Amino acid sequence: MTLTPQWLDELRARVTLSSVISRTTRLTKAGHEFKACCPFHNEKSPSFTVNDQKGFYHCFGCGAHGDVIRWMTDQRGLSFMDAVKELASEAGMEVPAPDPRAAKQAEQRDSLHDVMKAAQDWFAAMLAAPEGERARAYLATRGFDAHTVQRFGFGYAPEGRQALKAALKDVPEAKLIEAGLRIAVDDKEPYDRFRGRLMLPIEDARGRVIAFGGRILDAQKTDAPKYLNSPDTPLFDKGRTLYNLHRAGPASRQTGRIVVVEGYMDVIALAAAGIADAVAPLGTALTERQIEMLWRLVETPVLCFDGDAAGQRAAMRAITRALPLLRPAHSLRIVRLPAGLDPDDLIKRDGVRAMEALLAQPATLLDVLWEHERDAAPLTTPEDKAGLKARLMAHVDTIADKDIQALYRRELLERFSAYAFPRREQREWKPAGRGTPAPARSDPAQTGRLRRAVAGGARDALAAAVIAGLLRHPGELARHAEALWQADLADPRLAALADAMDEGVPLETAALATILAKRGLAAPNPDEYAALPLGFLVEDAPPKQARADLAQAVGLLVERPALERALAEATRRFESDLSEGAYAEQQRLLKRKLDFDSRLRQMASARAGAPGGASNNDGTMAD
Repeated sequence: MTLTPQWLDELRARVTLSSVISRTTRLTKAGHEFKACCPFHNEKSPSFTVNDQKGFYHCFGCGAHGDVIRWMTDQRGLSFMDAVKELASEAGMEVPAPDPRAAKQAEQRDSLHDVMKAAQDWFAAMLAAPEGERARAYLATRGFDAHTVQRFGFGYAPEGRQALKAALKDVPEAKLIEAGLRIAVDDKEPYDRFRGRLMLPIEDARGRVIAFGGRILDAQKTDAPKYLNSPDTPLFDKGRTLYNLHRAGPASRQTGRIVVVEGYMDVIALAAAGIADAVAPLGTALTERQIEMLWRLVETPVLCFDGDAAGQRAAMRAITRALPLLRPAHSLRIVRLPAGLDPDDLIKRDGVRAMEALLAQPATLLDVLWEHERDAAPLTTPEDKAGLKARLMAHVDTIADKDIQALYRRELLERFSAYAFPRREQREWKPAGRGTPAPARSDPAQTGRLRRAVAGGARDALAAAVIAGLLRHPGELARHAEALWQADLADPRLAALADAMDEGVPLETAALATILAKRGLAAPNPDEYAALPLGFLVEDAPPKQARADLAQAVGLLVERPALERALAEATRRFESDLSEGAYAEQQRLLKRKLDFDSRLRQMASARAGAPGGASNNDGTMAD
């Protein structure tokens, strides 16, 4: 489809901007322009202007600016092509088709829209007829008033396998089947899909009926699903549709929020209570496409799930879908309702203010991810703790944005360390009484050995080796700069190299060496890391293996400060609290540090024999 600038200009000229905006925003004439309180942000005095002659709107408060097409995409939440099509329809213009096949498909969809509208009109008429008495009674139990029933288009599909066909006798059978209203099975006579159900139209972003949802009214029919939606059709793709988007999109411009609930009845309950910015997926977990649609409206949609186990599973499915898509400023917020309550239950029990209070304090995506994995299994053994860490890092690895991935990794590792290895409360030491084992006594030789371990003699050598490796392979700096920025590393040369990325220094050895020199720092000489003959320092090491070795060395370097801090704190406690518990904690951390040093020595020795050495497929060192 080719939309030339000339065609788009003609479209803009045929549509009066103020008439389109005035449908949802109250405009006041002011000379040659119109004024209003801005629909894109909350304000008390009008700073939003509309100029029909120039064909644009502008807000002097928040900077919102655009033409009539931009209004339809930003305020209504339509895609560009949907906005163009709706405006062209109003202006009596034909949208250019790319080829005969596309034109035929467009004509086919238009005819299906007519079929769906006819079905909706009939369902609505049946709700008002004697046949709809049971459906009307159900709506009364939900507390939906006449305005809500009319606004959301409730209807009723009567019993009878051929009722719809008889009512829409002028519509070809093939069209009814194609629209998902009738079911054809093998050689049997087709029959109506929806029978004996309260009907609800599902509309697209332009407010056109594209599908239906039906709730069963006969509780005795245990073999039938409680809710039944239309199948996917040329009009309806449930993974690309959000229920109530055409109403919630404009409302979200006022609230700065969009709320995602589990089902369309939750949406209607919220709307009836005055919360108009809610949408719902249609029988599936939130999809990547739906998340992108939400982000077009607000940067952090609020997902509201029931407090039961199914609601928690739905929250995690949404989180795992969103993680690979995260980008700066765009995320999700999560609200969890009290156990056993859906939005309608909560509003009826505690009032709409209780619901608003929950929506005003949603949890972050990271918080919910951490709490879910933390509580997934008890952490009683080292293996349990390792499992928690592995699950967290598996989630982090799915994040495509490297900056966000690094920040998530750091935050989750900090939470993991604080939770898995909590600080122990100091207790006042008292002399042991009769029958009480005496606490460990302070041993100056032992304390001195621990202090030397905390000092970490190999640390400076490892830092020097990493610096030399980054100078030898400067292209790897971009990969590791974030870790070096965030880590608490003592060698100032590492901070200088990380800053080089922020300063836009070319990733070349000579340029990085110049950065060090300007700060009065010198590149490491071989004597500094002679004790660590690492593979990436070998002249003819294979590039791929050298990069893997360097990444492993950076990981060790970043990991070590946290371990050393914990060991230093344990040493301090041991000196002031001569208890068995303090001694045991100190010994445990000392063993972890010795294991760490052993890994470093193994890494160096594995590389000393041959350039590049050997590694396993997962990047760990081969024994």
